[in-house]
Amino acid sequence: MSSDRFPKASPMTFPTPRPKLEPNTFAFEQLPMVKPTGFREYDARWLFPQEINLMGVQALGLGLGTLIHERGVRPDIVTGHDFRSYSAAIKLALIAGMQAAGLRVKDIGLALSPMAYFGQFALDCPCVAMVTASHNDNGWTGVKMGAERPMTFGPDEMGRLKEIVTTGAFQYRDGGAYEFVPDFANVYLDDLVARTKPVSRKLKVVAACGNGTAGAFAPALLERLGVEVIPLDVEPDHSFPRYNPNPEDMAMLHAIADKVRETGADVGLGFDGDGDRCGVVDDEGEEIFADKIGVMLARDLSKLHPNATFVVDVKSTGLYAADPELQARGVRTDYWKTGHSYIKRRVNELSALAGFEKSGHFFFNAPVGRGYDDGLLTAIAVIEMLDRNPDRSMADLYRALPKTWGSPTMSPHCADEVKYGVVAAVTERFRALHAASEPVGGHAITDLVTVNGVRVTTDDGTWGLVRASSNKPELVVVVESPVSEARLREMFAAVDAVLREHPDVGAYNQTLSSGAGT
Repeated sequence: MSSDRFPKASPMTFPTPRPKLEPNTFAFEQLPMVKPTGFREYDARWLFPQEINLMGVQALGLGLGTLIHERGVRPDIVTGHDFRSYSAAIKLALIAGMQAAGLRVKDIGLALSPMAYFGQFALDCPCVAMVTASHNDNGWTGVKMGAERPMTFGPDEMGRLKEIVTTGAFQYRDGGAYEFVPDFANVYLDDLVARTKPVSRKLKVVAACGNGTAGAFAPALLERLGVEVIPLDVEPDHSFPRYNPNPEDMAMLHAIADKVRETGADVGLGFDGDGDRCGVVDDEGEEIFADKIGVMLARDLSKLHPNATFVVDVKSTGLYAADPELQARGVRTDYWKTGHSYIKRRVNELSALAGFEKSGHFFFNAPVGRGYDDGLLTAIAVIEMLDRNPDRSMADLYRALPKTWGSPTMSPHCADEVKYGVVAAVTERFRALHAASEPVGGHAITDLVTVNGVRVTTDDGTWGLVRASSNKPELVVVVESPVSEARLREMFAAVDAVLREHPDVGAYNQTLSSGAGT
């Protein structure tokens, strides 16, 4: 078929900023509009309708189908959507484009991202396109995509997809089809329950969903595991009236901590907007950052699987490599690039038992999981860890770790168009300091890791990281010290001083004043 059926997309076709047109007018949908910066390193996100319109979403689906055919992948794809008021419309526009490209679509309806990934296995679909903006504020939309289960797209695939869509290099094909799969949520929950044993220990669990999509599924799963569930903000509400459904956000963690202390719960679990991440608060109301939870789970799993390999991202604590228990069990740790697609692919390449990101994306490989990130499976792993330690509380398990002082993930604003240039300049600045033997925060630099931004380590083991966010107009800043909170704050001040040399770097979403974890 001729591509004349669809208006050719080009940078000229997609004006930025968008002309001042009233939403839902004929003029607004005359041409597809897709802001090119919405194509991120491993997924796609836009403000809707300011940066993408429905015709632009249709173009995205057509481009995705074109890419799948280019890669020689069987054109069967599973799709679902989160609860936002406009997500179903986004998904239907995406489906129209995918069908025009000859894809055979299986629609699982309202879903979590890991539910769509599970669908690739349960429905025998090599490809996935999940419509979600995860924990992004209301007004955002996006798509998480893949064509090689359980992996999702990385920079190469996203770069080619961007090229196809923004140049209009579409391929129309016959054979497109659509099937709605009813009651798929129960198939997914049944599979999770079947992969674990009933809990023998009496546990009371706070299930916090931040009014995100997980509220429709996570409490039901936990109840089926045999624990007492205390629901917190489980009613889906895309305006996120209390706090952002992000287990890295201190507001969410504080709300969970308050509920744990109020109810005497054994643990608090917080799920992000699309259910692929899980945050943890212990029974004493202490917020535990996800990288420390990863160390605790690695300790637990390595008892069952000695000599295991774990993949962790560069934002994560140094304990993975330094923990005596993990070393005694022959554990190998591989530090890798931040990003769910990067860690997921690395876990598969190394046949690692699991991968842990500081953001809370945890990837459990066989025999625990299928290699993709699933917040509900993470919740099961935490509950099983408690069940295997009947005489120890979550706080006991946390206190058993060597002590460090770590920051939350801090995100100063920085526009998408300039953030990578800023990170490159900051990296060169630290390289120059290292070459000149100049101290950072009063201590000598002993190591620079530049696999993903720049991670600066000083002679006492204190380190700081700066990288560009892959899905928002922000930078990412993390600091940790095995010495003291004072050293943590000194490192943050030193890193922030370098950042303030760049006027494009704005205010932080949260800073150390929000609280430093241990």
